[in-house]
Amino acid sequence: MREPRMNLIHSGKVRDVYEDGGDILLVASDRVSVYDVILPTPIPDKGKILTQLSLWWFEQLADIVPNHVVSATDVPSEWAGRAVRCRRLEMAQVECIARGYLAGLGLKEYQRDQAVSGVSLPTGLVEGSKLPEPIFTPTTKAQVGHDEFMTYEEVVAQYDPGVADELRRITLEVYSRGEQIAREKGVIIFDTKLELGWTRDGKLVLGDEVFTPDSSRFVAVEDWKPGEEQRYMDKQFVRNWSSGLADWDRTPPGPAIPDDVVDATRARYVEAYERITGKAWV
Repeated sequence: MREPRMNLIHSGKVRDVYEDGGDILLVASDRVSVYDVILPTPIPDKGKILTQLSLWWFEQLADIVPNHVVSATDVPSEWAGRAVRCRRLEMAQVECIARGYLAGLGLKEYQRDQAVSGVSLPTGLVEGSKLPEPIFTPTTKAQVGHDEFMTYEEVVAQYDPGVADELRRITLEVYSRGEQIAREKGVIIFDTKLELGWTRDGKLVLGDEVFTPDSSRFVAVEDWKPGEEQRYMDKQFVRNWSSGLADWDRTPPGPAIPDDVVDATRARYVEAYERITGKAWV
């Protein structure tokens, strides 16, 4: 195994990015963020669960879209299990989001406009409602502040019709495949966020993470109850806890997470991994 000697080029809310020659290393930490604020309390095993679940999904999706993975084993030993060696990509400056069910910010946007990212939806939908068909609801990638919803026409204006169509097509095809696979395992994927980017030879590929509890909303089939608060197996549990804190204004520094919330959050991440992959988390 190679030992750490790389240059740290970016430290994000969850992942640290190192350059190593022509490759990069993505190292997933146990950090957790809500409302774009990193909380001071880690969730044990979170980084490894995100990494291993992403690797499992990359294999399931390889016939739809290639991915950035070079190796999951040619990484420094101290990062084993949580690091992936990847190709460098020029990332699309659009968050590619697919929604099959109504929740989160999509629900709030719908309640205000009866549409999400300019896509009109039927009346009478509630939290957890299944949409008539999955929709592409891109957002900006804000360097400062929060991401904002974009319409498809705004993606066309930012790039061109061909690129916009590819971003939408891949996002919806990946979501449809993932939703089908997960449902067979007893899990509903409400929505998901994808990161897409171009290789040096101009190929559009899947990067970062895919169908993890950080990038998606998971609900067990038996727990799905439209119109009620859902039991999410993902980061939404921490969001819900933090939203009830009267003494935090959602700006740094973030509050410490109580032990019981840490344990419950970890349990949900493990549950999502085990249900979807069919493997025990060790």
